[in-house]
Amino acid sequence: MPIDENALLPDPDRARVAIGPPSPGEGHWAGAPSAVAAGGLIYLAYRLRRPVGQGRGYAVAIARSVDGERFETLATITREEMDAESLERPSLVHLPDGRWRLYLSCATTGTKHWRVEVLEADEPGAFDPRTRVTVLPGDPKTGVKDTVIVRRDGGWHLWASCHPLADPDEADQMVTDYATSADGLEWTWQGTALTGRPGMWDARGVRVSAVRFDGDRVVAFYDGRAGAEENYEERTGIAVGADPAALIPVGKRPAARSPYGGGGLRYMELVDLPGGGTRLYYECTREDGAHELRTELR
Repeated sequence: MPIDENALLPDPDRARVAIGPPSPGEGHWAGAPSAVAAGGLIYLAYRLRRPVGQGRGYAVAIARSVDGERFETLATITREEMDAESLERPSLVHLPDGRWRLYLSCATTGTKHWRVEVLEADEPGAFDPRTRVTVLPGDPKTGVKDTVIVRRDGGWHLWASCHPLADPDEADQMVTDYATSADGLEWTWQGTALTGRPGMWDARGVRVSAVRFDGDRVVAFYDGRAGAEENYEERTGIAVGADPAALIPVGKRPAARSPYGGGGLRYMELVDLPGGGTRLYYECTREDGAHELRTELR
């Protein structure tokens, strides 16, 4: 049955808080989720952040839940352990052999550069930062982060947020590039999959957050912003295409947003449940300006 992407859009009024921010107020966030259903449980990796000057993305936590709403923390990986100035969205992947991978977006200290490193472990709570391997190094002109990874038909697909570094004042701009791999470690870039539209709500930057293959269609949810002043308050949109390397935004307005602050509703994640239904996870701005991680069951 074809996917009805509109039926999967977040509705903050029907959501529950899965993870609250570390403190109240602007700049304090819990969000950027990546979730996996396995063994009757839901495993969640998410980012914790303090304001700029107080630590930024200071840790990534890995947790598990029976009901998808109440989580028990298994492990926390700090920015210091990853030799990073800040951590952003992780990607948690369950491998066919039962092992786990955690892809971490790491800010290179003293620069605008980002890279992606990977950890591997037998259990989600056993990741060891000392074993990290760089899989997406970026380059002097490009920062790479916020990966979305899908395994399908024995192959690996990845969408990553890419930022230009030539002008530090313009480094908040972003497009989403697409890559493929046979093993999830060696990646081949296939081009830019999604870009912003001049004069539209997503003009300044777009970041794919969740992807579904739907027959001969690819459906993606993405974060977008119109200008630099909307950094950190991206809203959610929909893009579709016949090719994972060529996605086209749908609609002239954001498809989902928070009713508070700048409307931030971003980093949407979708998890199909073994018994049927889908869980949504996303980061949402709340009334006091903090960001919390919310979930909905569909």
